[in-house]
Amino acid sequence: MVPRNIATGMGFVLICAVTACTETPPPVTTEAQQELPRLAAQEQESVAVSPPVQPRSRQLDHSGRKQTGGASYYAPHFTNRKMANGDRFDPNSNIVASKTLPLGTKARVTNSINGKSTEVTVGDRGPFVNGRVVDVTPKVADELDLKQKGVAPVVVTPITVPQPDGGVKLGAGAAEANPPENEKAAAR
Repeated sequence: MVPRNIATGMGFVLICAVTACTETPPPVTTEAQQELPRLAAQEQESVAVSPPVQPRSRQLDHSGRKQTGGASYYAPHFTNRKMANGDRFDPNSNIVASKTLPLGTKARVTNSINGKSTEVTVGDRGPFVNGRVVDVTPKVADELDLKQKGVAPVVVTPITVPQPDGGVKLGAGAAEANPPENEKAAAR
C-alpha cells in the first residue's frame, strides 16, 4: 500500500504530464527586434522632413518622399476606360494617375497656389507630359480648385506606399493623417 501523501504527489505529476502544466517562457526578443519600432519611426521622420523631389523618370518611387510638379485632370472621354489597376475610370472617384508612385499608394495632393488638399489613391499611370506629377479626376480637380486653369502646381505627399515585398511603408504624410488608420495599414 502507498502512503496517501505519495499517492497524491504521483497523481499531481500524472495530471501535469497529461495537461502540460509547465509554464512556457516568454518569447525572447533580440536587441534588433526591440530596435525596429524606433528605427521605423526615425525613418518615417526623416522622410517627412526630406525636401520634395521632382520625378524625372518613370522608375517607381517606393521611398514615400513628397513630390512636386504640375497636376492636370482627366478629360470626360476617359470615363469607363480601363485603368492600370484594372478598374474602370470613374470621374467621381478620388483616383489619380502617377508615373512614379506605386499603384495603391494613398497620398494627399495639395494645390500649392490655394492650399486646398484632398486624399487620393494611385490607380493609373500618367501623366505623360514633362513637369506633371499627377492626373486627377474631375471630382478631385473641383476639390483642389484647378479646373479653371486646367493645370496647377501641387505637392503630392504619400501616406502609405505599397512595397515590392508586399508590405506597406508609411510615407511623409503619415504623421499628418489619422494615426490609427496608418497603424492598420502598416500592419498589413
